[in-house]
Amino acid sequence: MAPHDPGPASVLSMVPTVYGRKLNKVPYVELADGRVQGVVSSGSAGERVYVSSVSAAPHTLSCATNNNRPCGGLGGRACKHIGSLIAEASRHYGAERVAAYLRVDGGKSTEDALADLQGPVSRESTGVVFTRFLRYLSYLEYPGATAPVPELHWFPAGRFN
Repeated sequence: MAPHDPGPASVLSMVPTVYGRKLNKVPYVELADGRVQGVVSSGSAGERVYVSSVSAAPHTLSCATNNNRPCGGLGGRACKHIGSLIAEASRHYGAERVAAYLRVDGGKSTEDALADLQGPVSRESTGVVFTRFLRYLSYLEYPGATAPVPELHWFPAGRFN
């Protein structure tokens, strides 16, 4: 008799988060495409969000509203939106993992190195990251089901071991 084959797994093993997230400030953060990128709420206008990113070395900085208006606080140093993004990524993934992903120099403490990010400013398109964020939000409206949903294979379900 052949051993029981459960078939393809519909749940992937995920790395547990270090701490809970502050979703009202940074509702979406990811390590993808060689960047730490995500969506950051505006501090002054509740309906405005910024799509911010930092690339791995040379640490190109990008920050603009969801309709591609540039952030006024972005210069050769990270603006407050990028600061919030990096802080939330560090909380979510761990500062050491974020620093390694961005190839931050280890001469300082990891937290100081991440807080002092500097680099050239780039006008990255915000559309890809913002569209992915909106698509993931739409999954919250899916009705409950027991069958696997292929688009949600990345979503952690059940308990972490």
